[in-house]
Amino acid sequence: MEAKQRIEELTRILSEANYLYYVQDNPAMPDFEYDRLLRELEELEATHPHLIQPDSPTQRVGGEALSKFEKVSHPVPLMSLQDVFSPEELKEFLVKTLEAYPDSAFSVEPKIDGLSVALEYENGQFVRGATRGDGVVGEDVTENLKTIRSIPMRLDGAPARLIVRGEVFMPKKSFEALNERQEAEGKALFANPRNAAAGSLRQLDSKITAQRKLDILVFNVQLAEGVTFASHEESLDFLRKLQFKVIDNVLLTDADAIVSHIMSINENREQLTCDIDGAVVKVNDLTQRTKMGTTAKCPKWAVAYKYPPEIKPTVVENIVVQVGRTGVLTPKAVVKPVRLAGTTVTNATLHNEDFITERDIRIGDTVLIRKAGEIIPEILEVDVTKRPVTAVPYHLPATCPVCGAPTAKDEDGAFLRCTGAECPAQLSRNIAHFVSRDAMDIEGFGSAIVDGLIEKGLLKSPADIYYLSLDEMKSLWQKGELAATKLLSAIENSKQQDLSRLIFALGIRQVGAKTGKVLASRFVTMDALMGATAEELTEVPDVGEVTAKNIADWFAQPQSQHIIEKLRAAGVNFESKRTVTDARFAGMTFVLTGALTKFTREEATEKIELFGGKASGSVSKKTTYVVVGENAGSKERKARELEIPILSEDDFLNMLQ
Repeated sequence: MEAKQRIEELTRILSEANYLYYVQDNPAMPDFEYDRLLRELEELEATHPHLIQPDSPTQRVGGEALSKFEKVSHPVPLMSLQDVFSPEELKEFLVKTLEAYPDSAFSVEPKIDGLSVALEYENGQFVRGATRGDGVVGEDVTENLKTIRSIPMRLDGAPARLIVRGEVFMPKKSFEALNERQEAEGKALFANPRNAAAGSLRQLDSKITAQRKLDILVFNVQLAEGVTFASHEESLDFLRKLQFKVIDNVLLTDADAIVSHIMSINENREQLTCDIDGAVVKVNDLTQRTKMGTTAKCPKWAVAYKYPPEIKPTVVENIVVQVGRTGVLTPKAVVKPVRLAGTTVTNATLHNEDFITERDIRIGDTVLIRKAGEIIPEILEVDVTKRPVTAVPYHLPATCPVCGAPTAKDEDGAFLRCTGAECPAQLSRNIAHFVSRDAMDIEGFGSAIVDGLIEKGLLKSPADIYYLSLDEMKSLWQKGELAATKLLSAIENSKQQDLSRLIFALGIRQVGAKTGKVLASRFVTMDALMGATAEELTEVPDVGEVTAKNIADWFAQPQSQHIIEKLRAAGVNFESKRTVTDARFAGMTFVLTGALTKFTREEATEKIELFGGKASGSVSKKTTYVVVGENAGSKERKARELEIPILSEDDFLNMLQ
């Protein structure tokens, strides 16, 4: 009973803290105290799993990733609004309404640029959340919505059944942080917060959604069993009392005042924490709404005023190139400062060389610029009539602006990359890859340690890992001798890793863990691999012309050769321990499916490769055998359709023996 009471108490305390922090923006509990209480709750729930409550703060992020989203029919349709694009159109709606209903009052609210959802509660418990979809049928995204801390999991004093509508959005700070991560990792940037929010809410793995830090503003009661409201304002007050995060609104009766307020929202939109694309005007009286009715798609008692995108001319004063953590060169236009959508813009993204070439953007050009999604400045077009005679076409550099190594185009030609193996811009990522589990597998060498050593100037190359001293490592921890000794031991042990792991650890483009194993088996030593020509490399199974060129070019670079020699001097193993002495599976491709009981999938793959075979993740006509465990599923069915031999685990063991 004591554990049950404490779990209930902690759930209540933490839920109240969440409400104050995420809804009221008034944190009342230090982060340390919150984390301490959350850890206590997690430990209690782990000991007493039958006492876990559905509204527990620990249940905000689900476990298993979904395979798909289920469809949900909305009991009350989530209708769209009629758009208006000018003050004249807006006034026409207002005047017409006031002529028919002279006492009309209108609720004016910012139009959040996000994703509309319905939240459903039964007996105060959050049971379902769905996207708008077509307004009639949406998708069940309950687990992802649970990750949004401003959505209450339990309501006190709620009707037996309640459905509310809100707009999920990505706050500007979250959006900027997400794009910084995307850029650092060499991934495509999200165009605007709405796209980012939509993509995040539709992740099959709710853990990814949780990382994106989405938020919500609730703006309507769809259904409240046994409760009636006289006005929209009254329903919003009801939602606030239930501790929802509710949209800000004002009530106005004069058409000119409404237009003026909407213009004021636009002028001050940069002060908002979220992105907006307009304002919504709704009749406040609910009885009047019923009389006005709806069309097939839109209510007649509301409109959405859409703000036009602000476009202004400016001058490209320079084009600078940044190098991301993956080596991608990203050009950026430095422009003459211009006020745009409430902020001063001094630069604009140019994406890649194709973008610059298509628009023929040159230093000195006068360009038209806007904020994509009101966030990212972008160049729309060039005013060639104002082009200086000295302006010349721009091309990305042939060498990296950070380390001077040659640059090379990606296979699809969209991006230019630095090829330097010791490029400072890529150092953190390169080392993190080098020490990762499938590479040199140095346990305990996390990203925080990598970045700390780089910051202290102790790592300028992945090979420098093997030259770290105990005193240097201890400096990362307050009382760090034991931790440092343990990590140095792991570093020392990694010197004996197989050549295949080292090849993968070098980070050569298109050379994954499987290709590393194939290359190690074929060439046996690092020196033999380094001496191989591109033509010789293409003779290796699974190594095509592009990959062969990547390998040959990598070993030809001075920075790469420097790393190799430092690794050699440190005593890192340069020979394969995986040479194929028994090639009974040569030319064969195996697919493993289902739950294997006699060995792990990794162990089975190791055996297949040791005997010269290949393990694949998908069944095709080229598959030789499919090894099935329990609950094999679609791969077994496909194998039978293609008439590919199916092996049980015992059959496979017999082949190994």
